[in-house]
Amino acid sequence: MYWIENILFEHSAVQAVIVISIIIAIGLGLGKIHVWGISLGVTWVFFAGILAGYLGFSIDSGMLNFAQSFGLILFIYELGLKVGPGFFSSFRQGGIKLNLLGLSTVMLGTGVAIGLSYMFSVPMSDMTGIISGATTNTPALGAAQQALQQLGISANGAALSCAVTYPLGVVGVILAIIIVRKIAVKDSDIVVNTSEEDHNTFIATFQVKNPAVFDKSIKEIAAITPIKFVISRLWRDGEVSIPTSDIKVASNDRLMVITTEADVDALTVLFGEHESRDWNTGDIDWNKIDSSLTSKILVISKPELNGKKLGSLRLRNNYGINITRVSRSGVRLLATPSLVLQLGDRLTVVGKENQIERVAEVVGNTATKLKDPNLAVIFVGIVLGLLLGSIPIVIPGISAPVRLGLAGGPIVVGILMGRFGPRFQMVTYTTRSANLMLRGIGLSLFLACLGLDSGAHFIDTIMKGDGLLWIALGFIVTVIPVVLMGLISLRISGLDFGSTCGMLCGAMANPMALNYANDTIQGDNPAVSYATVYPIAMFSRVVIAQLLILIFM
Repeated sequence: MYWIENILFEHSAVQAVIVISIIIAIGLGLGKIHVWGISLGVTWVFFAGILAGYLGFSIDSGMLNFAQSFGLILFIYELGLKVGPGFFSSFRQGGIKLNLLGLSTVMLGTGVAIGLSYMFSVPMSDMTGIISGATTNTPALGAAQQALQQLGISANGAALSCAVTYPLGVVGVILAIIIVRKIAVKDSDIVVNTSEEDHNTFIATFQVKNPAVFDKSIKEIAAITPIKFVISRLWRDGEVSIPTSDIKVASNDRLMVITTEADVDALTVLFGEHESRDWNTGDIDWNKIDSSLTSKILVISKPELNGKKLGSLRLRNNYGINITRVSRSGVRLLATPSLVLQLGDRLTVVGKENQIERVAEVVGNTATKLKDPNLAVIFVGIVLGLLLGSIPIVIPGISAPVRLGLAGGPIVVGILMGRFGPRFQMVTYTTRSANLMLRGIGLSLFLACLGLDSGAHFIDTIMKGDGLLWIALGFIVTVIPVVLMGLISLRISGLDFGSTCGMLCGAMANPMALNYANDTIQGDNPAVSYATVYPIAMFSRVVIAQLLILIFM
């Protein structure tokens, strides 16, 4: 039995891997258990780590810090990479609202914490630790500790208060989301995105009745309006065709147009008459709306097309087809000539069967080639993210510079790489399963090490001194802002439940709660909303932590 005791308790690389793996395996196993239909999922890994630490398990401190940091970096970077392609379009559509709600959550929580500090005579040095733990924001704790050290004040209280409030900070956001769902949301009201495409584009048909566009080519019509649109089909005298840019429209032509819903009224004025039929339902068989044309989805799988503009392929002129939509990471984009293609893009192609087959050879259309992630780009992105996170940002009035840190830098670079990497011929595409696997490994490593690190002294800290008070105050700081802002987002701001959950998780810097939201809500709304809010919310919390110390100490 000596060898078992040695391999479990004698610090070594093998022992560290075994202990962390056991914690993760037990935690993920417990995460499959549902009580009253509710499961904490991967959060159980954190509690399994706490139990292991309390029972006396430990690993080398250097290995612990490495595994914990690398896990967080991997999770955050892959999250940014996943939502990057749709991040900026989502920001244009609702990002300002999301960030205002997220910052309101941050400010509300800060106000509650300041009030509790005065009510219960808790020093602000301890309260900043409580806030950091309640919002699961270790970069904020680090910033507060730096500010305390510069003032010559011990930072031990902040570290201990953060450690004891962190567990309920994790669980509190999940519980608050459950409360909001029970109070304000019906299952039928939850907006989910079950298809691979978002409704960022809108399909409409128009009758050409406006004499101002008679005998004008599609190119000329496009030049006189700033509205972007794609004409998929043209019906004339009972015949259907795929119009090129040189085709001239005539009176009573019938056009199928892909645009955005907001531009439909303007295009109605331009063309003359908008038909009432709804082409945006999911039950339309596009291959049966006319006899001569068919519609297929082709996948960009040739690496040499990554970063090229759609118009440079000249697919319409060379093959007589039309590309009406491009789906990327669940976001439906207009197929304009200036659109930069990315590996993994799904093109909706309209044309004759033999022509579409020829286009398939051009773009690749081989999904199996996309199954292997480009690991080199992943690690390049991580390096860039860490470099960005380490840059000191000087803010007037604050003595210590602010940094984005291990979490802020990688998510910003991940978003930028996912969105703009192909412009620099970088293949950033990963399959959904590969992305989920890397995110799951990263989050599990982070939670296991975090729990293991705080487990040894967890019970003692709770039972002695102000531990129980800290836990209670931290729980209040966690739950009240999340519940109130969740209700405001749903009832007043009109956000769907998925986006609300992502906003709240991003504002609270809580990837574990995001994972719970992703498990219980279909679609990418929580993840996109989280990535939209997280960078600004996290940065503001780091600044606020330092301001609280400098102002109130």
